[in-house]
Amino acid sequence: MSNHPYTPAYEHGGLVYVSGAAGIDYATHQPVLGDREALDAALGEVERRLQDLGLGLDSLIKANYYVTDISLRDHANAQFEETFTDPRPARTFMEVSAIPYGARVAIEAIAAR
Repeated sequence: MSNHPYTPAYEHGGLVYVSGAAGIDYATHQPVLGDREALDAALGEVERRLQDLGLGLDSLIKANYYVTDISLRDHANAQFEETFTDPRPARTFMEVSAIPYGARVAIEAIAAR
């Protein structure tokens, strides 16, 4: 999405800051349907951005989940348990009124090199 004025993932001082990755199809900018599918799409985009810098999800130390429906929390908890081993990254989970492109979820993250 090169038409945006920010870097998808920015590294500074051994930390990588991943800009909000929405639960959308990045080829069409259409929202991904389905609760778990939208969460998986957003986390998959976080992973892709980390891979561009030679890192993986195992480098995550903090994730902020923004959702348009707080009931997605149970799905997000299941995703976290399936994706990460102890100690899992710190996480914030909050409901917001809207996410660009009509997405239902966006995830921003911090990773350590």
